[in-house]
Amino acid sequence: MKTNSATVFSTETSRSLYERSRALLIEGGSSPSRGPANYGEYPVFMERGAGSRLFDVDGNEYIDWMMGFGALPFGHADPEITAAIVEGASTGAHFATATGIEIEVAELLKGMIPNAEIVRFANTGTEAIMAVLRLARGYTGRPKILKFEGHYHGWYDDILVASNPAPPGALGLPSDPVKIADSSGLNRYALADTIVVPWNDMECLERAVGNHPGQIAAIVTEGVMANMGVIPPLEGYLKAVQEIAQKNGIVFILDETVTGFRIAKGGCQEYYGLDPDIVTFGKALGCGLPVAAFAGRAEIMGKLASGGVLHYGTHNASRIGMHAARTNLRKLSANEGAVFAQIWALSDELAKGMTDLFRRTGTAAIVQRVGPMFQILFTDEPAIWNYRQYCEHVDRKRYQRFSLALFEYGIYTSPAATLHSIVTAAHSREDVAQTLTAMENALEKIG
Repeated sequence: MKTNSATVFSTETSRSLYERSRALLIEGGSSPSRGPANYGEYPVFMERGAGSRLFDVDGNEYIDWMMGFGALPFGHADPEITAAIVEGASTGAHFATATGIEIEVAELLKGMIPNAEIVRFANTGTEAIMAVLRLARGYTGRPKILKFEGHYHGWYDDILVASNPAPPGALGLPSDPVKIADSSGLNRYALADTIVVPWNDMECLERAVGNHPGQIAAIVTEGVMANMGVIPPLEGYLKAVQEIAQKNGIVFILDETVTGFRIAKGGCQEYYGLDPDIVTFGKALGCGLPVAAFAGRAEIMGKLASGGVLHYGTHNASRIGMHAARTNLRKLSANEGAVFAQIWALSDELAKGMTDLFRRTGTAAIVQRVGPMFQILFTDEPAIWNYRQYCEHVDRKRYQRFSLALFEYGIYTSPAATLHSIVTAAHSREDVAQTLTAMENALEKIG
């Protein structure tokens, strides 16, 4: 195994590819999160992956804790997942017809997800959210959507607000947040029916719902705020959100695009004991292929029938994606979901090691996590509980320097402090030990 070190580490081939790509791709890639804003002068170009490892075009080897933004619960090129993809591709990539395998995957989802009475497939988490917001409006006949500060639900106009860090002085009061759009080019009326509320604050939520009686179609929330590192819900908070939605005839949407198939077999709704009306999935469902789904109560989902609430998609339930998802869900469900206990145990070991390291070195940093989802936050605060605290107290630049330094010691994480890392079934105790050593070296390097 080639081990990186600060004295031999080189990414000159990546630099060359980046210079070549700039004439062809915006910022050298296909998503802003992969470009210079996060990676500095130029990103590292990866060539292949195997298990817990990534290998770049210069031959450097990394322990990968990003795992495709959490899309790979069994790591890179898992043999069973790979065989399933080959099986699907070898018998026809795409039919755009009804197929038996989508029934099998839906049955598996229904067996794992407590509220999945009816399932619909899409391609990405963004598409799933677009569909369920339309569905909630159609079902209730109401116009407004309520979302929380710091939560990201894809790049759909109606929900693309208050999901990126901003200067604390620009946020307004918690009782009346400023709706900071995350992009130019939005339809100028797109956010008119979007209500933004601080997360983990029941008083603000109750006020917002009370101020819009009979107008709110849906409350949408992540189970864990995963676009500001990792910010867990306060104890009982999600159940309280669910209760206020039910009391007011509002569709409660749990967005598990990020959390699904990571922290428990049944996701956040199992872990936190929830009963959402609709739940969305993406990322980890397809093990690296673009597969998404939404599921929920038959009474609501039934409004999709015959295009009553329109949701089309040429690639919905794509055959190759369904083959990957079927094998993935079978593996995750095996032995009553025993893989999750394995992942949690390794996550506990890594989190303890990081916390001990920060204490021993006098580093102002904390580890925030829910099971295998974790992020290091450079802060003097003992914990971060909402978007506003994150914007004010987290040193994102220091995290970026730390993450980029880790590359030199063979550890790959996203350099964006707003994102997070993930422990998977492909990781080992040896990976944890090597990572902790690298972190100590990186902390010394950045000073």
